[in-house]
Amino acid sequence: MISTTRNLLSIKRLLNIHRLQPRTVAFIHTGQIMNSIKDLSENKWQPQDALPPHIKELLTTGSAPSNYMLAFLQIIRSLKFQKRTGWLDHEIPEEATESIADHMYRMGVISMLVPKGVDSDKCVKIAIVHDIAEALVGDITPYAGITKQEKHRRELATINYLSEVIKPYNEVFSKELLDLWLDYEEIRNIEARYVKDIDKFEMIQTAWEYEQQFGLKHNLDQFYTSRSAIKTKEIGDLCDALLEKRNKLVEDSKAK
Repeated sequence: MISTTRNLLSIKRLLNIHRLQPRTVAFIHTGQIMNSIKDLSENKWQPQDALPPHIKELLTTGSAPSNYMLAFLQIIRSLKFQKRTGWLDHEIPEEATESIADHMYRMGVISMLVPKGVDSDKCVKIAIVHDIAEALVGDITPYAGITKQEKHRRELATINYLSEVIKPYNEVFSKELLDLWLDYEEIRNIEARYVKDIDKFEMIQTAWEYEQQFGLKHNLDQFYTSRSAIKTKEIGDLCDALLEKRNKLVEDSKAK
């Protein structure tokens, strides 16, 4: 059953790629969305390939440091427009689907509430940069036809590229950006562990909210399985409180 579900989602994803292709191309020209998940080739895609000409022009040799900052801001702007792919794959209406920036913003707020002894400032910073590479890479799900290794290669190449883009303007931030991203990816400290858990919890929270909004017709059950990946007690307890309410929602729906 799991294999069948994954195959169906893969088919849906491919259909969505073709369905959204004209819109994606249009956004490339307006600078809103610059990545292309349609390129499934291994060890080929590079972050520079996703940049539109008007941003490349800012990054020409000899540009003023401010141009690098302006280019960096235009690149990450696309996070405000890119919809989270998993919800689209489950046919959540596009106009109701959260963006990558929406997800990271609420993670940042939740990160302010970590328990005493955990550096909340560091948690917030990790939260708001952990998906920043998706500005160029895109939100690649396990069903997109891209291997886990290739996804990591693209994201690592992109975070290194973004670090280099901002370096002429602020070398300290350039290093911090890369360090924060690596903290998250490699779970190098307790703050990264909390943010990893907050990432899962925020996703589960969103699934529950969509079910409250649209009912159970979108079959979001798989998102709740991420509870098992949450390791910290505080975030786990919060998630369990949510799951109790979600279970009641399911029971009430079946009783109707």
